[in-house]
Amino acid sequence: MITWKPALAAVFILGSLWTPTAYQNVSGSELLQKGFSLEDNRPPDCPPCFNCNLEAFACAQFGECNKYNGKCSCPPGFGAEDCSQPLCGSLAMGKDRGPRGEGECECNDGWEGINCNVCTTDEACDALMPDEAGGVCYKEAIVVKENHQMCDVTNRKIIDQLKDKAPQITFSCNAVKDTCNFQFWIGQVESFYCSLDSCSFSHKNDYDKNTTHYKCDHIQCACVPGRMLCGEAGSIDIGEFLTQEIKGPATLSSVHTDAGSSKDGTKFEEPAMNNLIKSVFGDEYITLQCHSGECLYRTDVPGYTRPVKEINTPLIAGVIAGCALFVVLVILLVWFLSRRSFRYGPIHLTDDSDDDMAQMMAEHKPASLQFENVSYQLNGKQLLSGVQGIALPGQLMAIMGASGAGKTTFLDILARKNKRGSVDGSFYVNGERVNDNEYRSVIGFVDQDDTMLPTLTIHETIMTSALLRLPRDMNISLKEQRVYEVEKQLGILSIKDQLIGSEEGHGRGISGGEKRRVSIACELVTSPSILFLDEPTSGLDAFNAFNVVECLVTLAKNYNRTVIFTIHQPRSNIVALFDHLVLLAKGKAVYSGSYASCQSYFNNIGYACPPGFNIADYLVDLTMHAGTAHSPSDENGAAGYDAGSEGLRTQSSSVRAIKSIASASNMSVDTSNYGSYNESIPKPKTKRRQSLKQQQDRKLYTRKKSAGGDTPSTPKTDDEASDSNVTHRNSQDIIRLSKQQGQVPPQIMDDPHQLPPPVYETNGLDDLVTSYESSAVASSVRDDIHAAVTSGATANGSINVPANHAVISGSMKSYRRVGYVSQFLILSQRTWRNLYRNPMLMLTHYAIAILLAVLSGFLFYGLTDDIKGFQNRLGLFFFLLALFGFSTLTSLTVFSSERLLFVRERANGYYSPITYFAAKVVFDIVPLRLIPPIIMGAIVYPMSGLTPEWPAFFKCILILILFNLAAAAICLFIGIVFKDAGVANLIGSLVMLFSLLFAGLLLNHDAIPKAALWLQTLSIFHYGFEALIVNEVKYLTLIDHKYGLDIEVPGASILSAFGFDNSGLWPDVVGLAIFSGAFILIAYIAMHLLLVEKR
Repeated sequence: MITWKPALAAVFILGSLWTPTAYQNVSGSELLQKGFSLEDNRPPDCPPCFNCNLEAFACAQFGECNKYNGKCSCPPGFGAEDCSQPLCGSLAMGKDRGPRGEGECECNDGWEGINCNVCTTDEACDALMPDEAGGVCYKEAIVVKENHQMCDVTNRKIIDQLKDKAPQITFSCNAVKDTCNFQFWIGQVESFYCSLDSCSFSHKNDYDKNTTHYKCDHIQCACVPGRMLCGEAGSIDIGEFLTQEIKGPATLSSVHTDAGSSKDGTKFEEPAMNNLIKSVFGDEYITLQCHSGECLYRTDVPGYTRPVKEINTPLIAGVIAGCALFVVLVILLVWFLSRRSFRYGPIHLTDDSDDDMAQMMAEHKPASLQFENVSYQLNGKQLLSGVQGIALPGQLMAIMGASGAGKTTFLDILARKNKRGSVDGSFYVNGERVNDNEYRSVIGFVDQDDTMLPTLTIHETIMTSALLRLPRDMNISLKEQRVYEVEKQLGILSIKDQLIGSEEGHGRGISGGEKRRVSIACELVTSPSILFLDEPTSGLDAFNAFNVVECLVTLAKNYNRTVIFTIHQPRSNIVALFDHLVLLAKGKAVYSGSYASCQSYFNNIGYACPPGFNIADYLVDLTMHAGTAHSPSDENGAAGYDAGSEGLRTQSSSVRAIKSIASASNMSVDTSNYGSYNESIPKPKTKRRQSLKQQQDRKLYTRKKSAGGDTPSTPKTDDEASDSNVTHRNSQDIIRLSKQQGQVPPQIMDDPHQLPPPVYETNGLDDLVTSYESSAVASSVRDDIHAAVTSGATANGSINVPANHAVISGSMKSYRRVGYVSQFLILSQRTWRNLYRNPMLMLTHYAIAILLAVLSGFLFYGLTDDIKGFQNRLGLFFFLLALFGFSTLTSLTVFSSERLLFVRERANGYYSPITYFAAKVVFDIVPLRLIPPIIMGAIVYPMSGLTPEWPAFFKCILILILFNLAAAAICLFIGIVFKDAGVANLIGSLVMLFSLLFAGLLLNHDAIPKAALWLQTLSIFHYGFEALIVNEVKYLTLIDHKYGLDIEVPGASILSAFGFDNSGLWPDVVGLAIFSGAFILIAYIAMHLLLVEKR
């Protein structure tokens, strides 16, 4: 009888030679059973021992049978004699793993899966390492030694069919043996299993995607009897199918991407299995969602080198070529638009054109303007006082006076311009007080200085005024016809297609006189009820000056308009066209009344205009000298006599008068007497010649009559005046000579005719003002004003009118002008013309964007995903933001160049400020703030190798655009607030530098003092820089090679170290949008409040 002890010893010896590995699992009870199985003679009550060498026994999981002891070598995670029992615990427990009971396994910490084969942490793998340290749980699907995967079946119909019982698969592969095993579980109960051999494993790592592929040439499968799908009651039995049909080859493929996609996942394919799945469930193959784990020593982890990103060179070349082509097309378009001739087609008028014109004329109520006691005080100085007058429809009122007399100030007050000082007086329109808004809607005002866009033609300038200011319902053809009529009246029709031009780089353009006529045309085109003009003839020659005034006369007479203007030194034929005259001297009214009564009035007070003199020059000279008080010392001859020269030295500016035409009285003058003024004066007894200046000065001052003297109604010729007055003048000269104190110059004693002008003991201006105030002319004007006021009050139902009665609204009716949308379109067209006819700024922006984009792409070409690449990304984004931030300083000049134009057009009621602002902003934003960031981003992004994803690219472009808009809005606001270009440029640069300091690169967020931390919220560079770097780096894994090791650092951790918020992308984008909108709104408010005309 053979005892079992020697055999049992042999078993233990074999067991001692066994080396434990991570994929061998044999329990201690199995060793005991091995000893009994070697005994041929067993007790009668002992059942037959398991022996896989016998046909009656087989190894589950296709485990290998030991031919020496008849026992099964089970795959990892399975135990018992036949390998049919799942084990719990973990692979690290080795032989001590216990079988799973009735429920689920409770895996040790760091392990998961149905049979606890899949590791989840590095610490869990340390127990399998030689020194119990240095373990790494390698979670990629790549098979290094022995890989384990736990998968969930994701086929929808399979899940629906099994309802609450989840289908799962466990999959293990051994790289040494080139084998795999496969188990299919339903509700964590094994249904069938497969064994695969002749396997090959491959993987491919792209920049943003990993792909693994297992392929096994042979496969054999078997059912677990009595289980689901394998004969369980109520279930199908696929055992025969698995045994006979499943032969191979079989594949297991997995795809994983960085950002995740719908194609991520694992699929198991085998021809026969695919047919079964397709016929039963409708899917092409079994789809899985797997997670794997393999315990490796740290030195065994595959050295993963992230592949260098492929730069799409054809795409870069195409983008650069496209951007360059775009700029070329813009240049060609600008060239075509700027070089084409400005031709306008014929005007097509409708049958109702005349009716429309007549209706426009009928809707205008003729306006007479009455004013009295007008005074103006500025900084405690009285500039105007006691001015009165009346201007009637169909007549011209001229305001004259020497320089500094207050003509322009008085005209501004009549036009109700915003004055800096205090205005007092009574103003009436048709005898009624009218509020400022209604008053300004029916008047026109032409400034002394011409302010127009130099890039527009004459016709476009006038047409813009017509489109904006003529009635809304008026046909556009009729408006253009009106423009042509005004151009013809002012003599600019032949040059209507010439550019206005300027001497500041836009070409010489038209002359100053032509610009003045264009300015007048812009107001005449609207045919206002009252038209004010500040020196409309300045800068014009005599002929064109007369044409301008004659056009004003036509406007007044034919269209029953009231025209009021200031004028300086008009020629006599212009003076003859005046209906009313207001003569000012040092802010006081020397005369205000009908021009027809002017000459007789001054004759009556003793100041008759000499024959042959222009009465306008005479009156201006009179006011100049009347305003100078003469001292008694003048009587001594110190001021009137120069001992060192021949004759007397005169002070009157009248000596420079040109006596070449008849006086304003339109009196005929005999040209035979024009040759020499000396011929009309009797020759003195002495032979010493008198100068022409002395003779003219004498003639002016010796014609002064006493206040009560008779004045001829009609001035006489030079000869008549000389002959009739010679006796009287001689007697007065002798009396004046006798009153001289001291020694009389000898030449005067020889010739008493040569006397200086009479001496005034008081200020002559006060005498002139007093004379006018007490005159019948002033009384008549006052009566007319009071009659008009009484008539206006009666028409409004109030007879007893107090001195300062309430303002009457609605008495002046103005036609409806174009709406906001039409204003915006008209101004947009004008702004676009100004832009493409002055294209250097726009083209420079585009050219710089392309050149710097190519340069930046060259310097930052192919950024790597390491620490150096991270640094280069910081530099690239910082450079882009600095470039766009400081290039937006050009927005400082968006309004500065047109500031005066806007102020005057706004004051004249051309448009609403918001429509002008919108047009300027739109045509600054679209061509200069939107296109350059798109061009630069489209070139730099692919060249530098930033994240090759469309969402990331579009986010980058969005950030650049919003940053550019925010910076431009800030500069726009600064340019409006600060009028001086130098100051605005300095402030804008300082604001950009301040914002740049808090971007996040120069100063770490954590290093900023808490008291100053709020300043970072004001930095647009911080919002833009953080948004760009988070968009690019947040999901990157940066690799740094140090000491022979590749250290992987998540991009998010580096961003946190730099003080950036990993979740701050969209808050930063919103912050930039808020900055853009807020500063555009603030800029408009500043423009609305600050850019107001103040005179």
